Amino acid sequence: MTDINTQEKKERAVLVGLDAFSLPREENATQESMDELAALLETAGGQTAAVVMQSKDSPDPRTFIGEGKVAEVKELVHAMNADMVIFDNSLSPSQQRVLSEELNVSVLDRSALILDIFAQRARTREGRLQVELAQYKYLLPRLTGMWKHLERQEGAIGTRGPGETQLESDRRHIHRKIAKLEGELKDVRRVRSTQRDRRIKNEVPVVAIVGYTNAGKSTLLNRLTGADIPANNRLFDTLDTTTRTLEISDTCTVLLSDTVGFIRKLPHHLVEAFKATLEELSFANLLLHVIDASNEEWMEQAEVVDKLIHELGADHTPRIEVFNKCDRWQGEIRPHGKGRVSVSAKTGEGLDDLLKAIGGVLDNGARRVTIHLPYDKGGILETLYQQAKVESVEYGQTIDVKAVCTPRIIGQLGPLVEGWQPHKEPWED
Repeated sequence: MTDINTQEKKERAVLVGLDAFSLPREENATQESMDELAALLETAGGQTAAVVMQSKDSPDPRTFIGEGKVAEVKELVHAMNADMVIFDNSLSPSQQRVLSEELNVSVLDRSALILDIFAQRARTREGRLQVELAQYKYLLPRLTGMWKHLERQEGAIGTRGPGETQLESDRRHIHRKIAKLEGELKDVRRVRSTQRDRRIKNEVPVVAIVGYTNAGKSTLLNRLTGADIPANNRLFDTLDTTTRTLEISDTCTVLLSDTVGFIRKLPHHLVEAFKATLEELSFANLLLHVIDASNEEWMEQAEVVDKLIHELGADHTPRIEVFNKCDRWQGEIRPHGKGRVSVSAKTGEGLDDLLKAIGGVLDNGARRVTIHLPYDKGGILETLYQQAKVESVEYGQTIDVKAVCTPRIIGQLGPLVEGWQPHKEPWED
């Protein structure tokens, strides 16, 4: 994997995108996706030297963009003193090899660039494992492509010996690495699962923040919880999951989790590799889908996130759409309605409405009450420790327990709860 950030001077890249009639809409390059590619390059520590767009009926099987366009890109690389060429579309291993040979510079596609950024950003052991796994899965077919000429002539004169052995050796080595990394990630998931079971037992609801990269998820988490996660205006600034406690009310506390930002054309093996982080979504009690309201493309970005939520099996989890950066909203009427809140994580505007919306979904009606237990009913205390949040216990004429209890527990305890009134239907008054 090419590490763009190894040199002090910024590496310069010519960006290339293909808009082909035969390709699915999401695989084509557009002005917006090319702008995003330039932002990705900047995040990786490089800079854009030039941008080339090509329109064709279908991709060229050998060079993807056709011989004429390759010659044009080659001239541009030379004229602009570029170090590499980066394609917005996915390239096959053989196309990548041919283009590297013809252009005489390193050729990456969008997937490779995203992987490079992830390799720079991952901080935790889990994050690093996930990136390494994705890199090996990306490398494996390209390794095969590099040795394709040997495979075609298997057994021919001059092909026996070290070359073929090297291919098999490299392949086996990478397969072993992939198996080892997948095993280590399983262990990480096991630990995560144990922690999750403990949370479920303690009945602490989990709220997962999801959204397109750079939508302001970390800024929102910081503003709500007082955390100090770096929140910069660049793509993929958060890779490792951060979890903080948030008090919605004096009787409702939740765990708020920030997740890696989504992006269009996210490499499939990267989604796979990151499932250990993103699987939190399918176990969350609520998703906050943060949308950058200041971005003209917010609808397309929201669609990308919805698609990935579906892929991760979290469709049925309750969701609140949080339109962030509403202080820079260009339209006349801000997004509103059921399940939608407009906020500015930067200024704090609308955050009270967001807390109310979260409480509306997760608050189970629990109340702080005082319970007077006769000593012959002291066994109930054990049940309260298991099913309620016991705050204090005093022993006097009775066992006086202060606890946060759900309506169901209050109903079961009845007159033992201070100030308890039996439920009456309106017609009974």
